[in-house]
Amino acid sequence: MAKVGIIMGSNSDMPVMQEAITILHEFNIDIEIDIVSAHRTPDKLYDYAKNAHIRGVQVIIAGAGGAAHLPGMVASMSPLPVIGVPIKSSNSIDGWDSVLSILQMPGGVPVATVALNGAKNAGILAAQILGSSDKKVQQKIIDYKEELKVKVNKASEEISQQK
Repeated sequence: MAKVGIIMGSNSDMPVMQEAITILHEFNIDIEIDIVSAHRTPDKLYDYAKNAHIRGVQVIIAGAGGAAHLPGMVASMSPLPVIGVPIKSSNSIDGWDSVLSILQMPGGVPVATVALNGAKNAGILAAQILGSSDKKVQQKIIDYKEELKVKVNKASEEISQQK
């Protein structure tokens, strides 16, 4: 049963959203992936948002470019936490339209928003949400952060030895 749902407005969003998929696979978290367009498949969006929790999904990551209504519309109908990934798309205003569409949600309809094209952080945040009640996932996050620290310390040592 998928714990994280990863949806995107179009297939062109997949290169960005792949980073969320990859990191969640590294954490051994079950996912489901789909294309759900807020504007072109509104009935599918409604069904997805209303029923994801019934299927066992615990967190939704929604990536969208341009007008980027997908994360907010899903959040308006779902009881689950939604993480929005603004995507710089071909019809975008340098990505700002997507960022602001996802970031500026009205009170009562929260969407956690990561950086432009920040799907990897969305995946990590989803894992951290799951880890708050699943000690195995939490330990994977702890291990991951320790690996980050080791990599930075190694790079620091290497650069300080250059003279």
